[in-house]
Amino acid sequence: MSNPYDIFIIGSGVAGMAAAGQAAQRGLRVALAEGGMFGGLVLNINRLWPGPEGMPESGVDLAAELMMRATELGVENIPEHVTAIEPGEGGGWTVVTGAARHAARSVIVASGAGHRPLGIPGEAEFQHRGVSHCADCDGPMVRGKPGMVVGGGDSALQEALILAEYCPVVHLVHRGDRFTARPDFVEAVGAAAPISVRFGTVVEALEGAGGLSHARLRDLRSGAQDRVEVQGFFAMVGLVPNTGFLPPGAVQGQEPLAVDDHLETSLPGMYAIGAVRAGFGGEVGHALEDANRAVAAICARLQAA
Repeated sequence: MSNPYDIFIIGSGVAGMAAAGQAAQRGLRVALAEGGMFGGLVLNINRLWPGPEGMPESGVDLAAELMMRATELGVENIPEHVTAIEPGEGGGWTVVTGAARHAARSVIVASGAGHRPLGIPGEAEFQHRGVSHCADCDGPMVRGKPGMVVGGGDSALQEALILAEYCPVVHLVHRGDRFTARPDFVEAVGAAAPISVRFGTVVEALEGAGGLSHARLRDLRSGAQDRVEVQGFFAMVGLVPNTGFLPPGAVQGQEPLAVDDHLETSLPGMYAIGAVRAGFGGEVGHALEDANRAVAAICARLQAA
């Protein structure tokens, strides 16, 4: 570990891959660690909506382009999960993977997040048998059948709009009394005939024999219960950041990582970008902006050292 990386990036979603390419282009020695498939949540998106100008329209194409660019610029790809991060000898950080320990002058945490489950009966049981998190991917599988989306933010309304292209009816269930999504998404949902909005309502259970067939709902105001036919179910109620490998002091439970204006965490030399950080905007363009801000801040830090 005598020759540390200038930046060790954890996670190969859009933010991580973009940061790797930008850092390598600036002449820095960069490693990018990913134990799973590169691309992250963007792989679930067949149509980037809204997509960044000049970028591919699909998530798969964007991920492939970013990874190819990073590789061509000399980024070292480490196909392993990061299991821990420890303070390095004489400063910096030691990043631990399954096969090695890597010294780094700075770290960018771009490990992303996973979909937050509702935690209701039947949700895990019917995963991949009616329960999904990608209308773009699985919408065709429920073509002609009733669908349901839970949530009131941008992601939920986008899922409902995509699902409406396949399903004759899409129940859009939200526990609040109004959406928190962007006005243009709210307007589009209001104009989409297949979408039936149910405010002030929660899903209490999913049911079926062999595959998903019904959802049990409860009206929060009246307490009335309802059983609705549904064969495609998509819960979009937020994300859980992937932070289990981080050292004490960086994480507060399952909350996103707090960062300053330069995207640096409370631990000097450790930055967080993309869906793992608090305040992330959620769009592909925001991930690219995060990458640029973090790399610029690290370059300034390294130059001043």
